[in-house]
Amino acid sequence: MTKLPSFDPQTLPVIGRDGALPAVAPERLTAGALRARFLEPLAWEPELRAERQGFDRAPARASVLIPLVLHEAGTTVLLTRRTDHLRDHAGQISFPGGRAEDSDEDAAATALREAEEEVGLASEHVEVIGHLPEYTTITQFIVTPVVALVRPGFTLKPDPFEVDEVFEVPLAFLMNPAHHERRGLLLQGVQREFFSMPYAGRDAQGRAQTFFIWGATAAMLRNFYRFLAA
Repeated sequence: MTKLPSFDPQTLPVIGRDGALPAVAPERLTAGALRARFLEPLAWEPELRAERQGFDRAPARASVLIPLVLHEAGTTVLLTRRTDHLRDHAGQISFPGGRAEDSDEDAAATALREAEEEVGLASEHVEVIGHLPEYTTITQFIVTPVVALVRPGFTLKPDPFEVDEVFEVPLAFLMNPAHHERRGLLLQGVQREFFSMPYAGRDAQGRAQTFFIWGATAAMLRNFYRFLAA
């Protein structure tokens, strides 16, 4: 596959929701509890590791930052909407991140560098607390999700070439499987399923807007749920 077939994921049927699974308890979403969870040797398995039918190109290493912003009213996840002209995952909601460079010391260094380049999130506000298992996207990026706590008080400067919008979603919303939709489609003769997590929020001007989180971003959030719920 050299190009992803065009389709609107929001129009695809919802196969099911996982409301029978328990939400992660609020006390496990605090800064102290999140730090402690990465130090616990609990056995768990990621639910999703890769997307099928990848592009015909060499795999590349990448990292994303899962920025957990520690507001007094509750922890949120900082996300971006990619601009429509980008080569990969154009217009989709994603974490700050990108391809690893030879100068990066490790996956965390890639994620921190990319977050500063994409949205202007200075590393002085960021505390890396751990990693989630790698996830391989349909575009053949082998992605390491780097989880970090972010202290409020930062000023963002999104790169207009890469980022159309920056917004935040409550972590509690994303860690509740009742908000995890499973959707399906037949793509090139293969039945595919993916998670989506539509969030009714507001844009930078305060107008009501639904942010449709799906694909690799939703998959990594689903794995984060499994990790915290273990």
